Amino acid sequence: YIAKQRKLESINDNEVGYYIGLKNLTVVDSGLRFVSRQAFVKNVNLQYINLSRNKLSSLSKKPFRHLGLSDLILVGNPFKCSCEIMWIKKFQETKFYTETQDLYCIDDNNKRTALLDMKVPNCDLPSANLSSYNITVVEGKSITLYCDTTGGPPPNVSWVVTNLVSNHESDTNKNPASLTIKNVSSMDSGLWISCVAENIVGEDQASAELTVFFAPNITFIESPTPDHHWCIPFTVKGNPKPTLQWFYEGAVLNESEYICTKIHVINQSEYHGCLQLDNPTHLNNGAYTLLAKNDYGEDEKRVDAHFMSVPGDGSGPILDPDVYEYETTPNDLGDATNNSNHITSTDVSNKENEDSITVYVVVGIAALVCTGLVITLIILKFGRHSKFGMKVHGEVKGVGLVDQIWLSLQDYDNEGPSSVISNDDDSASPLHHISNGSNTPSSSEGGPDAVIIGMTKIPVIENPQYFGITNSQLKPDT
Repeated sequence: YIAKQRKLESINDNEVGYYIGLKNLTVVDSGLRFVSRQAFVKNVNLQYINLSRNKLSSLSKKPFRHLGLSDLILVGNPFKCSCEIMWIKKFQETKFYTETQDLYCIDDNNKRTALLDMKVPNCDLPSANLSSYNITVVEGKSITLYCDTTGGPPPNVSWVVTNLVSNHESDTNKNPASLTIKNVSSMDSGLWISCVAENIVGEDQASAELTVFFAPNITFIESPTPDHHWCIPFTVKGNPKPTLQWFYEGAVLNESEYICTKIHVINQSEYHGCLQLDNPTHLNNGAYTLLAKNDYGEDEKRVDAHFMSVPGDGSGPILDPDVYEYETTPNDLGDATNNSNHITSTDVSNKENEDSITVYVVVGIAALVCTGLVITLIILKFGRHSKFGMKVHGEVKGVGLVDQIWLSLQDYDNEGPSSVISNDDDSASPLHHISNGSNTPSSSEGGPDAVIIGMTKIPVIENPQYFGITNSQLKPDT
């Protein structure tokens, strides 16, 4: 913000060029009389300029034409009515703040006139018109483009041919101006050529696209590489778009969903893609040839592909294509041209068979070991402890394991897991019965040789084979 600087008479690039990030500039109530045409060439971020109440009598558009200004405030300057400030009038007419700027100019009669009412003879915006807006030419040929311009004063004409590779020459001293392109190169296909007409009032521009037709050229092809699918990459240039045909070992390759051409990137007249193969086998090894053709010629390139060793040579898996039929999901970046072929393959190898047998053996051994452990635990469990709540304090003399288990089962079935079999020396009988419950029946019931089962005493006949008791010792009532 600069104000009341009477000695500030000009602005040039040397003064504001250091402030490349400058967005707003205000110079008011000063002695400013001149703004250089290169003043803001480095201040491309400028959006707001206020030059009110200075000494400007004329102002060129050139310092501002490359800026995206949202506001340009110029009130209070003694402008002279001339064609050089006509652009300010045009600028006002396109802005929403027209009513807020009360701009005036002084004519030759020293009369103050509103800028919107200013009329200057032979002062008009220029216009530019091309002889063709869609230039088409075959590679190697020449072509001439014409640009007809109008405006007052007569505009200056220039051609914008940035990045044009082909040889060219122009003539801007005549109207219409001309541009001749010789021996047109295919590298120029897709470029834009512009004709610019400019005078002190403003400028106009007309542009045309250059389209070059040329025969196909396969600029790149490489051996297949494994990716999500196997891919034989290639790059083809041509205009119009060439048709692509693959050959395998000299014969036409009929494409299918498993072998098809995919175009991934298109850049002007250049096509990048690959021949995609899903799970190819040794049957797909061999020479692949790409043929590209359009109306202006053709080109072909060959590449050798090796996907897998032939079965039996010891370096690759043994495959049986008649056994395994694979499935795949086609890539949606391109189109398959023929779905008539079907390719078979296999994913079984000797190594995988050996791995499967090893797994079965390990699992079998583990199962046998587990079974043995379970059986051992069962034997130990039943040999030392009752599963039904009866604790056995050692083996009763003359009583086998089976009889002890049978007694335990009988006792459990009658909800009486309270008996304990003991081999204490002071027992009158080899079977000594004890009840843990307070509601046990009287010991006088059922006699001394009774077994307590639940709440009932049941008489027991002791087997003389076990205890060595003679028949004379047996009680007649038991």
